[in-house]
Amino acid sequence: MLLIGESLNVIMTKIGKAFKERDPKPIQEEALFQKEKGMDYIDINLGPAKKDGHELMPWVVETVQEVVDDIPLVLDTSNVEAIEAALKVCKLPPIVNSIMCRPERYERMIPMTAEYGADFVALLWGPEGLPRDENERAALCVELVYAANEAGIPNEKIWVDGIVTPVNIQQPQAISLMEFQGMLQDIAPGARSTCGVSNVSNGPPDHLRPILNQTFTVMLQKYGMECVIADPLDDQMIAIARGERQDIVDLIYSVMDGDVPDMESLSKEMQDYVKTTNVILGKSLYSDSWLEL
Repeated sequence: MLLIGESLNVIMTKIGKAFKERDPKPIQEEALFQKEKGMDYIDINLGPAKKDGHELMPWVVETVQEVVDDIPLVLDTSNVEAIEAALKVCKLPPIVNSIMCRPERYERMIPMTAEYGADFVALLWGPEGLPRDENERAALCVELVYAANEAGIPNEKIWVDGIVTPVNIQQPQAISLMEFQGMLQDIAPGARSTCGVSNVSNGPPDHLRPILNQTFTVMLQKYGMECVIADPLDDQMIAIARGERQDIVDLIYSVMDGDVPDMESLSKEMQDYVKTTNVILGKSLYSDSWLEL
């Protein structure tokens, strides 16, 4: 499983301040930390960046590349001008994150992405917002992939993001995303896949977020997910993604396959993964105390 580091982000207090003040030190420290943790990509997230994104994004890219020039970047902002300015200074082919399935967005952004030879995240957010189920995800995917192919972008440069939603308020969407993920290679052979997996735990208490993120990552991997945008501070997530905790993966897969493990034979750590898998599958109702039940 490939990992995109998510913490070079304007919403992080230290990083947001560094962006505003054009202070390279915290930005470069974060980039070096993500390299040390083995991130495969570094996401630069400016948010909307409406005022000065066209100047800020290339400055951040160049600031990161001064200390880390061997890890590709993910350009993450809704400001199209900011992305285009950054594309001009990237040393390695980046990923544009993201292009929504709305004609007013993709008709402008896909040709730009093709011009610079970049990959892009195909975000399955359509004119009516979040797709209701896997079939709507599939329809949006076909529209975006067709538009990209018409512009000369092959499927192998498209990273499909079916959108992760918080499990505590939209539990069925987790199942829908997995079902769609299992359909992706039939819809767009060779297309790649990613998602902001941390969205599954938006809302639950902070101490519960890592196990939700880790468990859902494994579940998506079973359906073919190739990459997730994740927290570089989550060492357990990194270990799982690197294949160092096959015991966790095997257990989650078995629960997904319908096996009912003997809970008394499992450690507390492994019991928690079983309980979390059942919550995401909808076999147990979500509550902030699911690990205590």
